[in-house]
Amino acid sequence: MSTTAPTRPAAEVKQPVSTGSARPRRTAGSRLSRWLGNSLVQAFLVVIGLVWITPLAGLLLSSLRTARDNASSGWWTTLTSPGQLSFDNYTALLGNTGITRAFWNTVFISVPATALVVVIAALAGYAFAWLEFPGRDWIFLLVVALLVVPVQIGLLPVAKLFGQLGLFGTIPGVVLFHVAYGLPFAIFLLRNYFADIPREMLEAARMDGGGEWRIFTRLVIPVGRPAIASLAIFQFLWVWNDMLVALLFADTSSQPLTVELQSQVRQFGSNIDVLAPGAFLSLIVPVVVFFAFQRHFVQGVMAGSVK
Repeated sequence: MSTTAPTRPAAEVKQPVSTGSARPRRTAGSRLSRWLGNSLVQAFLVVIGLVWITPLAGLLLSSLRTARDNASSGWWTTLTSPGQLSFDNYTALLGNTGITRAFWNTVFISVPATALVVVIAALAGYAFAWLEFPGRDWIFLLVVALLVVPVQIGLLPVAKLFGQLGLFGTIPGVVLFHVAYGLPFAIFLLRNYFADIPREMLEAARMDGGGEWRIFTRLVIPVGRPAIASLAIFQFLWVWNDMLVALLFADTSSQPLTVELQSQVRQFGSNIDVLAPGAFLSLIVPVVVFFAFQRHFVQGVMAGSVK
């Protein structure tokens, strides 16, 4: 006698329950809150941008107005009376030998001081990160210790040394001072960045017959370009806007734009027709440099945050 197992009706057969989590449906409320959140963030960034750019716009408009207009009303009146704007102040600025000489002195100080710091720091950073030599760690600790030495401590001893060497009051003396005090931070920054390069990349390059110089120029420099660009921006801004070092180590023929503008204020007090375009010229150059290298700067910041 054969028996068959009773079968359950088709209606009673349970369907398998999916164990996966269903994707939540985005409701109109969630979409609205997300849109409002993005809009608030964007509005906040716009406000921050306007606050940041307002002094720059005010300085630009003041530099394009006459001294009488600046004394009688604010720069915002040019928004309704654009006839006040002219380039007469910049024409007069080009005729001011003190301002033009100081501008070129600033260029001759900032560019070499930035280039020397970047080149020397890149070489030293690679050596401290990947080359073996006696006393490497102790020397690097000494470099790190120099970061806490304030500039004011070295002003008088270095001034005496430069006087004996004939460098006091010259552009090379100002450049050397900026290079000396910019190197500890620069070496520390690039050494830490180069140390994060995978060892396998360097070993593969050495197995292919690459020497240290070839590895440095063909591998390390391209990989470390964001950090190098960030260092170049910071160093250039520090040197370009410096006043303390230049006030002490530069004489009348070698003083940069910051010192010249300060002397113009002391001598003439309210000569806004010269000071405004000179200040805008001193401000716009670092802004242009920053925006020219901002892509590399952002890459360097992001790389440092995810490594």
